[in-house]
Amino acid sequence: MNPHVRAIQLDEFTGPVHVRDVPDPTAPDGGVVVRVHATGLCLSDWHAWAGHDPDITALPHVPGHELAGVVDQVGAGVTRWHVGDRVTVPFVSGCGTCHWCRTGQAQVCPDQTQPGFTHWGSYAELVVLHAADANLVAVPHDVTLETAASLGCRFATAYRAVVGRARVAPGEWVVVVGAGGVGLSAVMIAVARGARVVAVDRNPAALDAARRAGAEHTLLADGRDVPAAVHDLTGGGAHVSLDAVGSEPTCADAVLSLRRRGRHVQVGLFTPVDGGPRVPLARAIAWELDLLGSHGMAAADYPEMLDLVATGALRPQELLDRVVGLHEAAALLPTMDTAPRAGMVVLDPRRD
Repeated sequence: MNPHVRAIQLDEFTGPVHVRDVPDPTAPDGGVVVRVHATGLCLSDWHAWAGHDPDITALPHVPGHELAGVVDQVGAGVTRWHVGDRVTVPFVSGCGTCHWCRTGQAQVCPDQTQPGFTHWGSYAELVVLHAADANLVAVPHDVTLETAASLGCRFATAYRAVVGRARVAPGEWVVVVGAGGVGLSAVMIAVARGARVVAVDRNPAALDAARRAGAEHTLLADGRDVPAAVHDLTGGGAHVSLDAVGSEPTCADAVLSLRRRGRHVQVGLFTPVDGGPRVPLARAIAWELDLLGSHGMAAADYPEMLDLVATGALRPQELLDRVVGLHEAAALLPTMDTAPRAGMVVLDPRRD
């Protein structure tokens, strides 16, 4: 066995990103090593590079948290998985034994692990995953591993936000602020639920992608009053809003776009700000708005989503922009907070 594998690694937060050989990992007790065939380039990985989670992310570090591949090694005590199995995994991996995990809520497990944050991630040829029997999800053979990689964070996160948290119903208006990977996924899922969607972004190409995903209206965030425009388009405001970016302006636009008794779902992660982030709570109180957090999706909820993907009711593969190799991904990572996005970029670590 090759004692080293190729990986993207950083030695300091906000510093240079390297492609180099790193030690070949070994499967821990209860865990597996997966040979990565596809892993998404996600804004959350930029947060890791920027050092926004220094308490859980130790240097040197290998990012990457949404992945699909083939089981390469199986640790002691694993009973459900074997070498050669095609798998994906939620980016939040529960411990498998606590109350939250046992009741199907592993996404809020207090002892969770997250590849690419709590330990080295999937921007590598091989990645370690813990508590495999509780967290791994089989990928059906009619779903490509590139498609499955997008499910681990962005699509699954959007699915839980739209279906599990907001409980979007047919005929409701949904405004999605931010048409990157999570936002485009939310558009597609909300439309599949029978909702009418308004997508908001500062990038015209992203709005084109949102229209292809089924958005009924798109709004270019070019300094206009986004909430006023949404209220005009929807006849009084959206029933549901979703901030897929994670900033004070985008969160405020989403919340203020709601009608009375509306539901806001916060998905985008905020960058650290002094005294914040500030949220328009006065509106939430006066209009009795529901403000909901959404943090990934547990493995227990994947079968329902995968069935919809397998039947074609949901088509995450249509949101894929391109597949890149290690060196191109290393160049892209530091720019992900500002680079225009019009779909999902997936890394195949086997390419270079």
